[in-house]
This record gives sequence, C-alpha cells and structure tokens, in this order.
Amino acid sequence: MKLYYKAGACSLASHIALIEAGFDFTVEAVDLATKKTDGGADFLAINPKGYIPALVLDDGQVLTEGVAILLYLASQAPDLSLAPAEGTADHIRLVEWLVFIATELHKATAGLFNPALPAEAKEISKATLRRRLDFTDQALVKSSYLVGVTPTVADFYLFTVVSWLPRVGIDVSDWPSLAAHSVRIAALPSVQEALKAEKLL
Repeated sequence: MKLYYKAGACSLASHIALIEAGFDFTVEAVDLATKKTDGGADFLAINPKGYIPALVLDDGQVLTEGVAILLYLASQAPDLSLAPAEGTADHIRLVEWLVFIATELHKATAGLFNPALPAEAKEISKATLRRRLDFTDQALVKSSYLVGVTPTVADFYLFTVVSWLPRVGIDVSDWPSLAAHSVRIAALPSVQEALKAEKLL
C-alpha cells in the first residue's frame, strides 16, 4: 500500500493506523498548492478530489476520505482491536465518533486556518468548536479512549485534530481529559514513529 499525505494533516491518523497495524506500506508527501507529489507526479491523476489522504491499495484501487481509510485499515487487522467487531454496538459507536470528529471537529478547526475568514466569523466558529470540545472532554472523563479500553482509529483521528488547536489559538489545557488523551496517544510507539517520519518531532 501507499499513503499520500501532508505532514501533520488529517492523513496523520491513517499513517498512525498503518504503522500500528504493521502493514507493509510506503508514503509520499503531497504539495497541496501545486498538486504535485514529492516524486513529481500529478496528484490529481491519483486523487481527482485534490486532497489527502489517498491510499493506493496493493491491487491498484485508490481509497480516499480519512474515515473510509481508517475503517478499511481497521477491518484488515481485526485481531489488533483498531475497531470493535462489525455488527456490535461498539462498532456503531466508533463510526459515530469518526463522523463527529470529521464533521464537527476537523472541519471546524481546519476552517480557522483560512486567512480570508473574517475575525467575527472566526470567533463564532471557535465558540461552536469549544462546545464540541466540551462534549468530547466529558466523554473522556469516563474512559481513557473513545470506544472500549484500547486505542482505536478514532483516537488516532482525534489526536490528529487536537494537535492543530494551538495553531488556531485554542489552548487544549482548557479540557483536561482531552489534553490527557492527547498525551496518552502521543506516547504510543506507532504515533512517535509517524510523527518522526513526517518530521514533526
């Protein structure tokens, strides 16, 4: 498999999952401004959507959308508990969290990087995001991880999005359980390896 990524972006969650599951894979960075890969390829020919992550499977198929990739990777390593078994209540909870992170946390935080967004609009977005972070923090008061007793792909995704908060002027220490979760996930060997590979450490 081959993962197309941008350092520190949402593709980091997929990178962590690939390492955690022990898959044989390679990575290639993408310049999202030029739509060129580090190897000089036209990224739009690989993923016409023009954004990361994109995962090329061994049979040549290309998967896009972070949630889909994370669920696929978890399904290919069922013994590693990267996701609860399909058909269980916990698996539905995992999907619920992945969708929440993607739509309520990822999109909201990413939008704050837009320099064209007026200051007033940013403050409104931050207020909404803070309420979503309040909810997430409360969930983590009760459990070390989002679903079950071991880290899942949802935890990798949450860790990735939370890592962006300081860059948009939001202090994660306002949410102690969420901050502790990030420290816990950051300490995993797979996370350390991915961060080093993307030159984030």
